[in-house]
Amino acid sequence: MKAKPKIVISSLDAERLDRLLESLPRNAFPGKDDLEAELDRAEVVEPRDIPPTVVTMNSTVRFKVASSAEEFSLTLVYPQDVDAKGGNISILAPVGSALLGLSQGDEIEWPKPGGGVLRVRIEEVIYQPERAGEYHR
Repeated sequence: MKAKPKIVISSLDAERLDRLLESLPRNAFPGKDDLEAELDRAEVVEPRDIPPTVVTMNSTVRFKVASSAEEFSLTLVYPQDVDAKGGNISILAPVGSALLGLSQGDEIEWPKPGGGVLRVRIEEVIYQPERAGEYHR
C-alpha cells in the first residue's frame, strides 16, 4: 500500500474541525472516522506558519485529471458553506477530507459518478486564506 502523503493543517482549522466533529452524531456521515484519522496524523502549525502551497479550509484548488487534460477548480468548505452551484466541496465529503493538508503536486483518487476512480493531481492552490493574510476567518 502506498504511504499517505504528509499533511499540514493550521491550528485554527484543527480546532474548528474538532468542534464540528464533536457536534455530530457518531455515524453522522460515512467518512467521519477517516477525517478524524487524518486530523490525528496531521502536523498542526500556527496559521501564519502554513506553507503557501498547502490546501487549508476555504482554499480554492485547481486540479488536473491524470488520464486527460481536463482541469477543474473547487473550494474546500465547511458543510454550512456548500452551495448548489457546485464550485465547492464539503470537508465532510470523502474527497474533501482527503484534500485537507495536501500540497501542490500531490495526487488523490477521486470517485467517478457511476463507479470507479480518477487519479487527480493538485496543480495549484489558487487561493489560500493564510497566504492572503486572513488568519481569523
